[in-house]
Formats: sequence, C-alpha cells, structure tokens
Amino acid sequence: MLDQETMTTFITVAQCQSFSQAAKQLHKSTATISYRIKMLEEHVGVQLFMRTTRTVNLTAAGEFLLEQCRQWHHWLSNMPSQLQLINEGVEPEITISINNLLYQADAVSDLIQYLTERFPFTRINITRHVYMGVWDSLLSNKSDIAIGVPGSESLDSSVNTLFLGKIEWIFAVAKHHPLADVDGILSDEQLRCHPTINVEDTSQILSKRTAWLLSGQREIKVPDMSTKVLCHLKGTGIGFLPASICEPYITSGQLMAKSIKRPRRPSPLSLAWNSSHKGEVLKTVIKLFKLQNPIINNLLSAIDPATK
Repeated sequence: MLDQETMTTFITVAQCQSFSQAAKQLHKSTATISYRIKMLEEHVGVQLFMRTTRTVNLTAAGEFLLEQCRQWHHWLSNMPSQLQLINEGVEPEITISINNLLYQADAVSDLIQYLTERFPFTRINITRHVYMGVWDSLLSNKSDIAIGVPGSESLDSSVNTLFLGKIEWIFAVAKHHPLADVDGILSDEQLRCHPTINVEDTSQILSKRTAWLLSGQREIKVPDMSTKVLCHLKGTGIGFLPASICEPYITSGQLMAKSIKRPRRPSPLSLAWNSSHKGEVLKTVIKLFKLQNPIINNLLSAIDPATK
C-alpha cells in the first residue's frame, strides 16, 4: 500500500489538512483521495487522521508516518540520480579523518561545502583523531582517507601516502608561570616539577603514543588542542605547542618560548588512503592536495611552509 502515489497522497492531505484541497492539488477527485487514505489506514491497522467537518488532522501515528514518508518519498525521487552516480563511481558515503593538529572548523566546513556541491548525493562524514588514532581510523577501515597521518611513510603496503609537510614545535609557558623568569636552558629537574599538558592519543588498536612526558612528571590529558592551549595560557601546565598556534600568543606576550635540553623534533604528516579505493569523491580529495588547491590551504596552515 505504501507505494509512491500513496505516499504522495498521504503527504499532501497532511499538508493541506483537507481531502478536497489535496484533491485539487493532485488533480484527483475527493472520493479518490478519501478512498486511498482509508485503504492505507486499513492496511496499517491504525487511524492516521482525526476527521472533522472542516479539517483533517494527523494522529500521533500519522505524525510518525508523515516523517517516514517524507524521507522515503525524497529517497525514491532521487534514487535514479543516485544510482546513476554510483554507476559512474561516485561513493554513496565517504568518511574523512583529520588529525587534531590540522583540524580547524572553518577549513573543514569549506571542504565539506566544496564536496557537497560536487557530490550532492554522497553522505560525507568527518572525524577528528589524535596522533596514532589517525592511522588507526584508516587501518581499521573506519575512514576512507586520512588527512595528517603521522610520518612520511605508510604503515601498510595497501595504503598510499602523500607527504604534506612538518609541524614545528615550541616549548611554551604562560607569562606568569614560575618557569617564565628562569633564564637559560631548563633542566629536566626544573621541568619535572610542573605537569605537562597532552592531548590524548585516540588510537584503539595501535599503541598509543605520548607527545612529551618526563619520567616521574605528572601528566594532564585533554581531549583537543584548544583545551591544551587554554591550559598553557592559564599556567596549569607546560609542554610543546605547534609553532603556528603558539607564535601569536608569544607575540602578544601571553606565552613565553623556553629552551629545554631535548627539544621536540618536527612532526612529518601525510595524506593517506587505501590504494584499493577508487571512488570519485576520494579521487577529488586527493587531487585537491596534490594540486595544492586553495580550498585546503587553511587545513595545512599549521604546517611549516618551508617543509611542504
């Protein structure tokens, strides 16, 4: 009973709150519309409309069915176009994982807009991961392509990579932190007295890694880089920050760069994807990075330009 014509009739009656108005809109007789709704109610076994002499209103069951019918009707209407695109190699769904170090809401929304304009029927999912969690999402098939996997080489022969550049790091403390006024290179003993702020690795299968932590030092784990920066600014803890994020705060005097015995080396990051995946959306994302399209510039703003 729930064929496309029945769904159209049901949706129209619900919107018009009138059998006669729905009949006019659908160019049918009122009797035809009334009969089709009656047969639908008998088929589902519940009353869908409360009828009065002037209007018809949806029951609770009718409200629920209306929402479902709208979704089904939309899907049926677009199905031929969707099937054609799938036949042409366009993925019905794609998941893109992004390294927390590169994640910026504005940049991500620009990428989503770019892709949805070109692939309107593809469901696009964006996930954010930390450290080895980016690799984890790709190798466990939870994502189709990963922006910013750690390293410049693939961890798996089935995965292709494209080197994006390196993140430079600055050891920073708040201007009012006890270490701010200490001159020279800070010793491990001086550093160990203060907690380090780290964003926790989100890997679930691969071994988690710690960004920077001395033996015996207290660690405070936070979920994202924004929280880590705020903890630095408040003097809650110490540690390394990406240079692109840290430098404006150093310029304003809110943070101070300090020297330590073992500075953190630059972190290489790459684009990575499964070589067996050949979808058009995936190809488009890869092409954006290979050609250094302006649409992805903000996603790479944390990367040192000299290393790209």
